[in-house]
Amino acid sequence: MSKYKVDIAGFDESEIITLKNDETIGLFKEYKEGSLIAKDKIIQGNLKLVLSLTNKFRHKNMDLNDLFQAGCIGLVKAVDNFDLSYNVMFSTYAVPLILGEIKRVVRQNNSSLHISRSTRDLAYKILGFKEEYFNYYGIEPTNEEISKNLEIDEYEIDYALKSLDKPLSIFMSKNNDDDITLGDQIPDLEDLKQDRDALIMLRDSLKYIKENERRIITERYLLGLTQSEIAENLNVSQAQVSRIEKNALKTLKKMMN
Repeated sequence: MSKYKVDIAGFDESEIITLKNDETIGLFKEYKEGSLIAKDKIIQGNLKLVLSLTNKFRHKNMDLNDLFQAGCIGLVKAVDNFDLSYNVMFSTYAVPLILGEIKRVVRQNNSSLHISRSTRDLAYKILGFKEEYFNYYGIEPTNEEISKNLEIDEYEIDYALKSLDKPLSIFMSKNNDDDITLGDQIPDLEDLKQDRDALIMLRDSLKYIKENERRIITERYLLGLTQSEIAENLNVSQAQVSRIEKNALKTLKKMMN
């Protein structure tokens, strides 16, 4: 389906061709005789229909490119299964299939990305505390200070705040590189199985390194924080974080060999 991918952001709808009913019928006759060029023309000539149906879901706060891609899948299914003997316009036949694919993606998104109300409430509570702290002291509170004042574990802070982040489309390019998407970064399940033993060893090894080393490794590689973010939380320099991280990794490597 990448052949029919459309970047909706900045998308010029006027550039899409549209087909009259008699043109569509003629192309379907050619397609049924084996012309893939005719199939491609039918699809290209109905992309405006997909776009129109996609726009109905703008209020869902989802990436429209994902929904458009799903709609294109429904369009292709409609083209493959349509029969002129149905005696209906192709668009009439295609709409339910296009909507079905779009709604399937919407349902999957709602079920897989659901964030609990309590987590979001905690995130807003943390943001409120950070604002009050900054207004009083003129600096951002560390995670340790937030943890003590709100009586929560530090890992809950990052987890709660990340729940407010807008979900990213797996079709979004990484670092403005059109050839590499976020989806390309998803690891292969077989690779994960092969790394399972190494992950178990790493977890066990973390018990035997210094507390500050364990905290930095956890925040860097489990919570995904940068060295500068960790340095800010610990009120130390980034150079210190870098040195501690380097020593910790060196120790872990020796223990795992």
